[in-house]
Amino acid sequence: MKKKRELAESQKAVQKNQDDLPKEAFSETDMLLTWNKFAQRLSDSGQKIMATYMQINDPVLEKDGFTIKLELPNEGSKIDFDNGKHDLLGYMRGKLHNHDIVIETHVNETVSKKHAFTPLEKFEKLKEINPLMEKLRQTFDLDIG
Repeated sequence: MKKKRELAESQKAVQKNQDDLPKEAFSETDMLLTWNKFAQRLSDSGQKIMATYMQINDPVLEKDGFTIKLELPNEGSKIDFDNGKHDLLGYMRGKLHNHDIVIETHVNETVSKKHAFTPLEKFEKLKEINPLMEKLRQTFDLDIG
């Protein structure tokens, strides 16, 4: 019985401390500057993978004023980022003086770019950029591969 009372009292203390934490409003610009500073810090300290995830896309501040959304190219990068975001979250909360900040990640497969590897894929890519490539190929009877 005594342990239950102690647990309830400690939970109330944590809740009270949570209410005392700062919740200042911040702009998307402030958020982006803080985000990029942390990414640079990670890069400088050799944590290049996490820094790369942070710089794949610019995060977006939702209308609620404390939810930050980041799109990542695949599920693997989402899992890696989510596993490493604890330090980022602490940094953002401290620098922006808002302990309600939440970082949400979403997978968007179209973020990753398709690269052309074979000569035919390269030619098709060039043809998308300039349709006259097909006329050039026909005029000079070029073999694409």
